[in-house]
Amino acid sequence: MSERGDIFETGDIFRDRKLVRVGHVPDIDRVVGRDGEIDAMGSALAPAVRGGPPETTIIYGKTGTGKSLVTRCVTREARRRAEENGYIFAYSYVDCSDYGTEAQASRQMARGLRDGLGNSAEEQSIPRKGIGAADYRDITWELLEKERVDAFVVILDEIDKLDGDALLRSLSRARESGKADTFIGAVCISNKIAYRERLSERVDSSLQDNELVFDPYDATQLEAILNRRRDAFADGVLGDGVISKTAALAAREHGDARKAIDMLYEAGRLAEKERADHVTEKHVDVALKRAEINRFQKLVSGQTAHVKHILRALALLTEQRDGDKFRTAEVYDTYEKIAGQVGATPLSYDRVQRLLKEQAFLGVTESEHTGGGHGEGSYRVHRLLRSPEIVTKALDR
Repeated sequence: MSERGDIFETGDIFRDRKLVRVGHVPDIDRVVGRDGEIDAMGSALAPAVRGGPPETTIIYGKTGTGKSLVTRCVTREARRRAEENGYIFAYSYVDCSDYGTEAQASRQMARGLRDGLGNSAEEQSIPRKGIGAADYRDITWELLEKERVDAFVVILDEIDKLDGDALLRSLSRARESGKADTFIGAVCISNKIAYRERLSERVDSSLQDNELVFDPYDATQLEAILNRRRDAFADGVLGDGVISKTAALAAREHGDARKAIDMLYEAGRLAEKERADHVTEKHVDVALKRAEINRFQKLVSGQTAHVKHILRALALLTEQRDGDKFRTAEVYDTYEKIAGQVGATPLSYDRVQRLLKEQAFLGVTESEHTGGGHGEGSYRVHRLLRSPEIVTKALDR
């Protein structure tokens, strides 16, 4: 160990790195640029902090606009305020992208309630499998009664990933049907503005017209958000312009606070690995490129090998030739060579053409018809929506 040095040494870049980790729910005073939304959520939960019924709310907005963060911060604050007022307010958080079936979501709701209540509720057994969704909900109603909970709110994040609306229907009618005496509400979070149109009339009629839309953050808001996380780093470590540049790049790319925070963290990690004394704008540039590679890698990770060969062909053409748009025939010729180099049997021309159309639909590439010169007729051209360097590095991983 003495020859190697301390293998767990991390350097002096970070003071409290959890503040710049995705998933960390900060105190409500660290939430920036969402005052109106915080007030609206507070109004929806205001009756519950006094033992009354919370309002069910539907929240829309793109990823990284603070929907989950604001909801969890305000709900946590509501529980604290209710306790001060002498009431029991409980909530449960369910990420429907992880728990997409009715049974899974109902089980997670029950577990979240049990864990949040603590004390005697911890003795409640909630099996992983073997019972149905309605049974998990019965466990929830029993816990609410046993612990004498005055108000209960279920946060259904990415609810558009949930298979059906039976859980939401059950929550909205639990008190009316006599299953629970507790006042129950839900916060439904979705990236899709048309989510409500998918609900059955019966469920929709039981929901209040209480909807919030979260817009993407601008550069000023992102800079304020990152400044509130500055104390994740040691004093004097962040170079001049690091936060403003990170915010400007994030605003230009996506307006996503989650990705902006992650980019700042990655810049810090790069400085840490280099044993540097400061985080510089150069670290931010490298972090942005790594983030782009990671996002593209996730985008194509589930694609077939032949789709990856096609994308590699487009990247190769873009690097080697003038321009960034290429005919299907050009892409196919390069794809054939790449497939042959790895010992794969090339797909047919028509199949490759269809796969290129699919990638355009998914936002990986762009395809369009164009008119050729005299006697050439029209044909389809394709181009990558990322730099060939990003695509190649992602595929190499």
